Amino acid sequence: MTHPPAATAPAHPDAYVLGVDSGGSGLRVALGRVDPAGPVSTMVCAEPVRTGPGGIDAVHLLDQLLPAARELLARAAAPGTAAPGTETPGTAAAGEIAAVAIGAAGMATLGGRLRAELPGALADALGVRRLALAADAVTAYAGAVGQRPGVVVAGGTGMIALGTDLASWRRADGWGHLLGDNGGGAWIGRAGLDAAMRAHDGRRGGSPALLARLVSVFGPAEDLPGLLYPRYDRPAVLASFAPEVAACAGADPVAAGILREAARHIAEAAAAVCPRGGGAGREEDDGEDDRGGATSGSRSGGRSEVALTGGLFRMGEPLLAPLREELAQLLPRARVDTGTGDPLTGALRIARALAADDLRLPRHPAMLRVPTETSEGPKNEATDRDTSAVHHSSDISG
Repeated sequence: MTHPPAATAPAHPDAYVLGVDSGGSGLRVALGRVDPAGPVSTMVCAEPVRTGPGGIDAVHLLDQLLPAARELLARAAAPGTAAPGTETPGTAAAGEIAAVAIGAAGMATLGGRLRAELPGALADALGVRRLALAADAVTAYAGAVGQRPGVVVAGGTGMIALGTDLASWRRADGWGHLLGDNGGGAWIGRAGLDAAMRAHDGRRGGSPALLARLVSVFGPAEDLPGLLYPRYDRPAVLASFAPEVAACAGADPVAAGILREAARHIAEAAAAVCPRGGGAGREEDDGEDDRGGATSGSRSGGRSEVALTGGLFRMGEPLLAPLREELAQLLPRARVDTGTGDPLTGALRIARALAADDLRLPRHPAMLRVPTETSEGPKNEATDRDTSAVHHSSDISG
């Protein structure tokens, strides 16, 4: 197995980068240039990557990724090569893949095979000199915030908050619907169904409006346990009822109270991971604006940035209004934004930063690993030395 030497200089601006997002709905791949002003092509592989006893199946991921990458490269091929003298020894020239960033759901706990097998396989198949392997929460962060200190709250069926001061990562929740994910779609849906069943029984705290929605969506209330408990996808079924709670919130105080409590949980998670004092040191810009273009200087003005990303927040004002109020109390200096990019955008941003030798997000063996970095280590040497640099909400005083 012959691998190309590690890159020693930033890649040519016209070299390619590849971003990959592997999630429960399938594999998505994006091909762009190191220069963020260039076009981006994407492809969706509808089959989710398999997970088995050994974790995420690296072979199955490669079986989908490599044909997609080659097809995207073929589409992007254009006449001409880099001008003479533009290639630098040890770096990618125009037309080559300079860097790949792969974000995967479950990477932190199930990514052992990916970390062991992908670097060599991608080097052999695509000649990749630089590779980043990230948890999907990290690519969500990069897509929504970039390389600035701040917080991302990724909300969908579940809910996780991730923050960094560019020295270490802090995580809150994301523990699944049985142990956490408080305020996420499954949590809201379950609370709404609980209120509906209370109304069915005549217990306090019930909502006739939500009971009516339950019957409309699922059928008779007494049949719901038989429909729900045998399902392997119970979190998704619970989350499917969350929009019904939002639809009732304007006129139903019980539904509104559920969303208020969800907002409180989400805000508490964001506060738990927010960098102290709005981020350590100066808050640098990530070199791209919200559309991927060049910027200069800090845009945060010393304020913490809290980005909200994911389908949960498409419920709109019934959830966002109380969430803004809760965040204003817990993080009065925070600037709250909807995410400017999804995890695929984040993977592409990480690949571009890696190719340009400018990846400033903290390294961590489970959250963000760059196995192709040289033995001298990444720019962020503190996080390279401290392999436990993911702190949980109970550990925020450090």
